Amino acid sequence: MHPLIAGIDLGTTALKLAVFTTEGKMLESVTLEYKLFTPQSYFVESDPAIYMNAIEKGFGQLKSRGLNLKEIAAIGFSLQSETMFFVDGEGRPLRNSISWMDNRAVKQAEYLAEKYGDELCYQHTGQISWAANWPAAKALWVKENEPEVYAKTKKILLIEDFILYQLTGRYVSDCSMLCSTLYWDITTKGYWKIMLDELEMTKENFPEILEPGEVAGTILPEVADRLGLDRKVKVCTGAMDNAVGAVGVGAVRPGMFSESIGSTLAVCVPTDKIMYDPNRQMPIHYYPVKDTYMMHTFTSGGICLRWYRDHFCQLESTSAAMTGADAYDLMTMQALRTPAGAEGLSFLPHLNGSLAPDVNPHATGVFMGITMVHGKGHFIRAIMESLGYLVRRNMDALSAMGIEVDEVRAFGGGAKSPVWNQIKADILQKPVCVTSAKEAACLGAAILAGKAVGLFASVESACESMVDIVARYEPNPVNREVYDKGYAVYKKLQTDCAGLFDMLV
Repeated sequence: MHPLIAGIDLGTTALKLAVFTTEGKMLESVTLEYKLFTPQSYFVESDPAIYMNAIEKGFGQLKSRGLNLKEIAAIGFSLQSETMFFVDGEGRPLRNSISWMDNRAVKQAEYLAEKYGDELCYQHTGQISWAANWPAAKALWVKENEPEVYAKTKKILLIEDFILYQLTGRYVSDCSMLCSTLYWDITTKGYWKIMLDELEMTKENFPEILEPGEVAGTILPEVADRLGLDRKVKVCTGAMDNAVGAVGVGAVRPGMFSESIGSTLAVCVPTDKIMYDPNRQMPIHYYPVKDTYMMHTFTSGGICLRWYRDHFCQLESTSAAMTGADAYDLMTMQALRTPAGAEGLSFLPHLNGSLAPDVNPHATGVFMGITMVHGKGHFIRAIMESLGYLVRRNMDALSAMGIEVDEVRAFGGGAKSPVWNQIKADILQKPVCVTSAKEAACLGAAILAGKAVGLFASVESACESMVDIVARYEPNPVNREVYDKGYAVYKKLQTDCAGLFDMLV
C-alpha cells in the first residue's frame, strides 16, 4: 500500500481538502464554503465551529466518492493568517474568532505605535508597522473591550493552533504562522517578551513553537474514527496559506516570485536571510523551509470580485446555476470584451483596508473615472486590473531593495482565468506562469506533511519532482502604454485618497 497525504487549505471563506499520492497526483478534492459575520464596519468574525465541521464534512465527501481514507498517512495544512481564537482551560472558545480581515483595533495599533515606534516593531517582528489587523492589537482590543473574556482566556491561538488542538490535543504553532502576530520575535524565533508584558500574558498563554512541516502529533483516536481515518495518521504543522501555495507552485528558491489571487491577493519572494527594507515598505515573513525567510504582503484580493458578483451579478449567478457554468467565467467574458484600461475606469481594491506597501487600515474601495460609456464589463475589468496594479506596486517596492523579478508563478482562483493571467502579464510586463497544481495550497501542505513524516528528503526535492509549468503568458507590448498610464493613475489615486479615507472613519 502506497501512503497518501491529505492537504487542507483553511481559507478565509472556504475549506479545500485534497488527497495526493507521493508522486504529486491529486486523487480527489472537495471545497466547502463557510460564512463570516460583519457585525459592524471593520469587524469580521466567524463561528469557531465552522472549521472542524468543514473538515469533517470534507473527509465524509471524499469517503462517499470511494476514496480509501485509511491509506492517508499524514495531514498537512495551509492556513489563513492572523485569525484568532480566545479559549479557556479546556480549549473551548470564549467568543467568536476574529478574522485576519478585521480592522477593529485601530486605536490599539496607534497606541502601540506611539509607545514603541514602528522601527522597533520592524526590527523584532519583520512587520513594518503596528497595523490594526495584527493579532497583538486585536488581543489588546479584547483586553480593553471584553475584559470578562480576556480574564477567562488561558490560550490565545491562531487558526492552526486551534485546529491542531482539536485533532491532537496538543497546543502547537509554527514560525510561519506566528511571524505576523507582533508577539513573536523573528530574530529569536521565540515569543517577544515586550509584547507578552504588554498583553499581561506569559508564553504559557500561547502554543509551543515548531517549524513548518513538523509532526504536531498523532490524531486523537476518537477524532480519527469520526473522520474515517486510520488512528496512526500524523497531523503536521503547515504554514501561512500564501507561503504554502508558493511551495505548491515550486517557488522555493530565493528571488522566485509567486502571486496568489484568492480571497486575498498575496505576493511572496523567498530569501536565504532576513532582509530589511530601508524604505520599510516590505514586511519580512518566515518561509515554510527552515531558516528561510520571505518578502511577503497581502491585502483583500479576489474577494473584491466575489463582492461584485454577489451584489451586482445576479443574472450571471442565476445563469450559472441553471446551466452549470461558472459565474466568474461569465463575468470574465465581459471583461475580455472590454478594452485594456477599462476606458479610463480605475478601482482601488481595498474593501478591508490596505496593507504593505501602502498601509492604511482606513482605506476603502474606490471607483474613479465613471462616465456614460462604462458598463458592467468595464467594472469587472477594472477590478481585475486593479489587482495587477497592486502586484506591480509590490514589485516596485522589491526592486527598491535590489530584488528583481524575472518570472511570476501564479496560483489561487485568479490563476484559473486565462483572461486575468494575460491582464497581469501585460500590467507587470513579466511572464506569468501557471503550474499543473489544481490546488496549489493543498499540494504545498501535502509536500510539507510528506517531508515531516519522512516521505520526502526535502521540500525542494519534492517540488522538483511534482511541479510542472503548464501555461505561460507573455506580456503583450500593445498594451504596455495604456497600462503604464493606468498604473500611474492607480498610484496617485492611492495617495490622493489617503486623507479622504481618514474622513470616513
